[in-house]
Amino acid sequence: MKIYTTDSVSATEKVGGELAKSIRKNDVVALFGDLGAGKTAFTRGLVRGLGIDAQVSSPTFALVNEYSGGGNKVYHYDMYRITSWDDLYSTGYFDCLQSGSVLVIEWSENIEAALPDDYIRVEIEKNSDENSRTIKIGRGENFENIGD
Repeated sequence: MKIYTTDSVSATEKVGGELAKSIRKNDVVALFGDLGAGKTAFTRGLVRGLGIDAQVSSPTFALVNEYSGGGNKVYHYDMYRITSWDDLYSTGYFDCLQSGSVLVIEWSENIEAALPDDYIRVEIEKNSDENSRTIKIGRGENFENIGD
């Protein structure tokens, strides 16, 4: 597991960009964190790090945003309102898993049972300083090392 501490939105984006260097096709990046923790900022950095020039925004109402460029495609999901398997199937999540794309999922705690075994787990926690975040990154629920 890797642990980062950031002190700004841009620093959180930079950590996302660093993760992009070790991303492979079909990776699932599962984001965990409270409202306002920085999940979308992290995703913005990851998308840029994959060479995609896109306006990354929270997919709260759309449920999924698609970004492509530089030979990469990212599906950015918001699973906040997903409460059943039927809800999850309706998002197209299962169709995208082996599409050669990268899936980035906000509110992954709502679909944890449906995540592949080798998913990339990113936990973002707010610290006592309003702008500070602790970001933990590893592969799978046991936070195995990634990118080493």
